[in-house]
Amino acid sequence: MSRTQQETMRRPKYWVKLTLFLLGALGVLVILYVGSQAFTTLRQLDVIEADRDQWQHPTEVIEALNLKNGDSVVDLGCGSGYFSLKLSTPVGVDGKVIAEDIRRLPLAFLWVRALRKGKHNLRVLLGDVDNPHLNPNSVNEVLISNTYHEFTAPKNILDHVHRALVPGGRLVIIDRSPKDPQQEKVASQEHEIASAQVESDLRQTGFDIDRRQDRFIENDPMQESWWIIVAHRP
Repeated sequence: MSRTQQETMRRPKYWVKLTLFLLGALGVLVILYVGSQAFTTLRQLDVIEADRDQWQHPTEVIEALNLKNGDSVVDLGCGSGYFSLKLSTPVGVDGKVIAEDIRRLPLAFLWVRALRKGKHNLRVLLGDVDNPHLNPNSVNEVLISNTYHEFTAPKNILDHVHRALVPGGRLVIIDRSPKDPQQEKVASQEHEIASAQVESDLRQTGFDIDRRQDRFIENDPMQESWWIIVAHRP
């Protein structure tokens, strides 16, 4: 076989190897870029939540749940886990934090954050818009923070929460008050909801109301007020 023929046979192998090398290099660059973006997002979340600590009253919210060592608590609509991470310590290593949301990306970030912070008693749960997929009589407390106004099927959600709580189990809801309490439909579109409406929903579902404070947070960074409702399953 002549040298020219040998070189001709080698060329396809060379281009295959070069293509594989370039694809591998591109894959590495993509992974590095995604990892860098994820790391930046995680750092931004820490900064945002440190600022949120100044006005959200997280200590008072957690106290309202009356958590005990070994309890199972749900952060319903957890987002990236502002409250979920804080709930981990009060329930202890024998307790459990269930961080539920209907969005996969925030749950993925929360899973990573929990690993980084050593919150081994926290697990993420993907729910549906009308069903958080909680087992009956399985949890002691449920927190719904800045999420109730987004429910498209609030009665279904409350029914599931009621069944998931043990008898005497506690439910705490906090959300923004509407600027105009007379405009309920407009309020829901503005990520707000009246406490009176939520209290009515809770009573219709079979919850007992322990406390309702309409000006729990006087002014958030948007100069809006928040309410809190503490209820329990009889």
